[in-house]
Amino acid sequence: MSVKAIYTANATATGGRNGHVVSSDKVLDLEVRMPKELGGAGGAYTNPEQLFAAGYSACFDSALNHVIKNEKATTGTTAVRAHVGIGSNNAGGFALVVTLEANVPDVDQATADALVAKAHQVCPYSNATRGNVEVSLTTTILSAEAFAAAN
Repeated sequence: MSVKAIYTANATATGGRNGHVVSSDKVLDLEVRMPKELGGAGGAYTNPEQLFAAGYSACFDSALNHVIKNEKATTGTTAVRAHVGIGSNNAGGFALVVTLEANVPDVDQATADALVAKAHQVCPYSNATRGNVEVSLTTTILSAEAFAAAN
């Protein structure tokens, strides 16, 4: 399968998990640090897992809204929370594990589940991780306020 990119993002990391990341347009310009859970100092810094979670949640929510529009469904404002974990794999390396909580208010549970399942087939992050990263989906139909409070 050949994909012709219609947009390419560029970012540079220096110093790895205890360094700095910056996008080519300088909009993203952050210090990164190893979290305490991985043996680092932690603190008020981001890390690669948070950046991946932010990207995946935004992309999946966009894919979900694309599916909702194509299905001509009527929902409230959707939201997606991504939990990205890192741990050791069986080969002695590291692996990611992801849980996506997709909230689709103002529809019944079966409709929400179907929309989220279709979004999982459309989302570029889901397609990139499929077969490589364990991704679990959870679908709720809470009000936007209730979902936000459940953080």
